[in-house]
Amino acid sequence: MTRIVEAAAAVILRPDGSFLLGRRPEGKPYAGYWEFPGGKIEPGETAAQALVRELHEELGIEADRYTPWITREFVYPHAHVRLHFFRVVGWRGEIRDIHHDALAWKTADKVDVEPMLPANVAVLRGLTLPDFYAITHAGEIGAEAQLEKLERALAGGLRLLQVREAALSVAQREAFAREATRLAHAHGARVLVNGDIALARHVGADGVHLPCAQLMQLAERPDLPLVAASCHNAPELARAAALELDFAVLGPVKETLSHPGVAGLGWARVAHLLENISLPVFALGGLQRGDLASAQQAGAHGIAAIRAAWA
Repeated sequence: MTRIVEAAAAVILRPDGSFLLGRRPEGKPYAGYWEFPGGKIEPGETAAQALVRELHEELGIEADRYTPWITREFVYPHAHVRLHFFRVVGWRGEIRDIHHDALAWKTADKVDVEPMLPANVAVLRGLTLPDFYAITHAGEIGAEAQLEKLERALAGGLRLLQVREAALSVAQREAFAREATRLAHAHGARVLVNGDIALARHVGADGVHLPCAQLMQLAERPDLPLVAASCHNAPELARAAALELDFAVLGPVKETLSHPGVAGLGWARVAHLLENISLPVFALGGLQRGDLASAQQAGAHGIAAIRAAWA
């Protein structure tokens, strides 16, 4: 049985969204390839402890604000590596080039250094996702009111939207999805249609959001640029990862208005479910924008919301 090398990797983020990449020096496997800083977890270390140590050794900084994110496995010719990625947003000291032979700050929409280590392709894709995912409820508040709220939210920076309108008639749902997609694209936002792959294609949406039952029935990923799924437990998260979806939504975290009396997972359970998960996950269920820090501390990429999105 091949031994898995455990490693910690840092997505060091500046306020403008740019992140740090380093080029591997001569004498190392994959010399000349670009990567996220980090290194092997030593015996007796946690992934977080290894992260702090590696950033001190490689960059001369003391990381003091970081959260777990995703875990990716990759089989290289020289090793089977499991990379525990953290998002690092705070550090002490000046970044210095101690280990790599070059450093570069890049944004997810413009990574113009190459070659990149193969394991990092999915990581770069995950970094294109914002930390808030809004879900429509036009069937409850009316299509006109929802479109007005959507336009305001888009003007305020909303960049990821799910059209979830099972209560509307077929004709109403198509008309609403088409207009919501038009508005979103005009602001540079991306749209997923809940459960209906054909409708997503028909209205020009970016992808589909799979309900958990549909997720568990699929044998392969739908052929759309962006595919996500709703998950409530470990098997569903594992299925989303196996299909290599772009992200998942996990919940409910707290009791919700739509399911009164039903206990949520709670942050401890969320953190347990997200250990070693390979795709970005949004936490959902009774959450407000102020819950973002708690969600990310538990390993979530961000939060998803219905009512809080339009407040």
